[in-house]
Amino acid sequence: MSHTATSKSFAATASPYHHARHLLPWLLPAALFVLWSLASRFDWMSEQVLPSPALVWQSLLEFGAGELWQHLGISLQRLALGLLGGVAIGTLLGAILGGSARAERLIYPTFASLAQIPTLAWIPLFMLFFGIGEALKLVVLIKAVVVPITLHTLVGVRDAQPRLREAAQVLRLPAHLHLWRLTIPAALPSFMAGLRIALSTAWSSLLAVELLASSEGIGYLMVWGRQLFMLDIVFVCILVIGVIGVTMDKGIAWLDRRLLYWPHPATAEFRRTRAHGWHRVEPWLLPIALLALWQLAGTLQWVDANILATPAAVWEALRGGLLDGSLIDAMARSLGRALGGLLVGGGLGLLVGLLLGLWRRGEPLFGPTLGVLRHVAIFAWVPLITAWFGLGEPAKIVFVALATFFPLFIATQRGVANLSPQLDEAARVLRLNKRLRLTRLVLPGAAPAIFAGLRLSLIYAWLGTIGAEYFMPSNGGIGSLMISAQQLFRMDLIMAAMLLIGLTGALINTLGQLIEARATRWRTA
Repeated sequence: MSHTATSKSFAATASPYHHARHLLPWLLPAALFVLWSLASRFDWMSEQVLPSPALVWQSLLEFGAGELWQHLGISLQRLALGLLGGVAIGTLLGAILGGSARAERLIYPTFASLAQIPTLAWIPLFMLFFGIGEALKLVVLIKAVVVPITLHTLVGVRDAQPRLREAAQVLRLPAHLHLWRLTIPAALPSFMAGLRIALSTAWSSLLAVELLASSEGIGYLMVWGRQLFMLDIVFVCILVIGVIGVTMDKGIAWLDRRLLYWPHPATAEFRRTRAHGWHRVEPWLLPIALLALWQLAGTLQWVDANILATPAAVWEALRGGLLDGSLIDAMARSLGRALGGLLVGGGLGLLVGLLLGLWRRGEPLFGPTLGVLRHVAIFAWVPLITAWFGLGEPAKIVFVALATFFPLFIATQRGVANLSPQLDEAARVLRLNKRLRLTRLVLPGAAPAIFAGLRLSLIYAWLGTIGAEYFMPSNGGIGSLMISAQQLFRMDLIMAAMLLIGLTGALINTLGQLIEARATRWRTA
């Protein structure tokens, strides 16, 4: 038999398998759709709780004719304005901090401290400052975008390769060529990574603020459908939000490939240098000046005390809340929910990630569906979760679990899938059973990725807890306390709670770093 005939024969036998692989990603959605249809047809669940696929499709056609796209257009317009403002401010600030070591010493510590307070925690404060109109949405979006853009631009500008800088000095490049030929190409990889994070954070933050305080936008449309128990509208909105999320992610990936066509090292790490002499004092100058200005503005009543409490008033509220136990009780409840949701969602993410990482044939079956669900902004699930689980503890735990599932799932799956093939050969040579292979080879090899995912899950657990308490304000918690304080115009209490949230976020981040370093210390031993 000739080589050509053999190739044709192989292609003929491989073709059905090749087509089957293309069909695998559609099997799980098809199975879920069939289950959904059966549940609706045989009344396993009330239509108010689980609308039928036909009703959801009909609502998509009806709302898609005008009202849905009108609300979506408003949300996308807000997103575009917030991105435009946040990227401009973040790029300028990051370039200043990255280009000047003195500016970095003076400004970065204060900026980093404020960045520890998540965007969600700023919303009650911004509501008192800006009301619940368009200004609130724009400020929230700019805050969400500025932090990642500034940090990544700082790293990109500061860490431009020294040899390229030396070459630019030898060639005596003018300022505009130095900027265009050196600074921008060196900073662009890091900037694009920051832009990807900023876009995701901004989209999620916009939905959160529209759920809380809006009369327009797709977030408002979801709240409206939830209040009327028209969950078909909620399903339509979730579908549209997921499509938008996937589209934005694909768009950023395409833009990244188009712009970054040259080799570049991965970077985004802040180098810590030990300060000496006067440099040790410089990081404290800006916060001291801001505190003095803040106190002066309150003392001289430049701003209404109901809008801007003085540092002394915030300190008194913090001290009083700690002494009477109200803040301690709220923080304890919130931390308990964060831990409970992390155990459920993070544990499930770890197990599913291990399963799909080890079972290579399962990834084409389950991976695409989970990838699409990952792009649905977390706050888009709030109306559905509250409709199914109410406003009590189960709903909060489910929401936090959903927030923590994907970071650990993605990190674990990638960590296991990227293990060296030599580990499989070693396992076969040593004749290790499945349990020993998992505990002696797979888990240690994937540990760096798993603990990186755990760090993210810890952060998302804390953010998810605050969000859950905003939207499900029952049984206490620091988020519920802040919403109540905002309704009572207790600016001092809001800022005291923000301080605790920022400190807790910093401690959680440090804890995640310590756990990761401790668990993977064998790599540097």
